Amino acid sequence: MEIIENRPEKLILRMNANLPLANAIRRSVAEVSVLAIDDVEIYKNDSALYDEVLAHRIGLIPLKTEKKMSGKTKIEFKLSKKGPCTVYSGDLRGPADIVYEKIPITILGDEHKLELVATATLGKGIAHAKYLPGICYYRYLLEIKSSPLVDKIIQGSKGAIKAEKKGSKWICDSNGNNWKKVPNLTTKDIELTDDELVTNFLKSIKNL
Repeated sequence: MEIIENRPEKLILRMNANLPLANAIRRSVAEVSVLAIDDVEIYKNDSALYDEVLAHRIGLIPLKTEKKMSGKTKIEFKLSKKGPCTVYSGDLRGPADIVYEKIPITILGDEHKLELVATATLGKGIAHAKYLPGICYYRYLLEIKSSPLVDKIIQGSKGAIKAEKKGSKWICDSNGNNWKKVPNLTTKDIELTDDELVTNFLKSIKNL
């Protein structure tokens, strides 16, 4: 396994894995326990948003999850604002950290008020998307036979994985490359561990 990029908000790995394993890793992200707002009690809402819409927006605000938290963890946030103003995620006050404090929740007009109490609990993405720690997906790399036109397209592409040339073939990320410009591209020019993927890839080119 090779780490291509490792930042607080982004991780790119390169590994030899078949599609069932890659998909299992993708699905496993939904099994990670994450802190999110699960219950909202609204006492005053003069904004243009219905209570249900407001509660939904608040539930999607990312919160920082600590290792010491458990299934019994309940964290209470309070929000009290008076317009005219824009209400942001950072206006929620509680013992847990808000990851992004400048997420707009709603707008309050003159003399409008918003008062609520929100309770956050631990949950998993298999129950609701608000508990997902992030988005996980995979791409497959292609081995494509080199030619002057293919070389030009690959060298000008900006895939997540930097293209590598080995002998007469390129190993590259298929996303972002304009393969429609390559005439008569066939399965003989592309190699993958799964022939079905090659066929599907060629179909997607023809549908561009």
